[in-house]
Amino acid sequence: MNLDQCKKGHKVKILGIGNTDIRAQAIRFGICEGEIINCAEVVPAGPVVVRKNNQEIAIGRRLARQITVELIG
Repeated sequence: MNLDQCKKGHKVKILGIGNTDIRAQAIRFGICEGEIINCAEVVPAGPVVVRKNNQEIAIGRRLARQITVELIG
């Protein structure tokens, strides 16, 4: 599934990040393949807010659609 399909409270592991440009954007947010993140909020027609190391990061839907994740909890 993709990150934009996550629901609030899901814990996911990032399996893959789109192309090189998308990967560079995600790395700037501190997100890379293999990371485990929590979905803190999904704003209707807005960003997906994820939590990693007590930091919340809002990821736009276009970027979230390019990030493949696996639900782990």
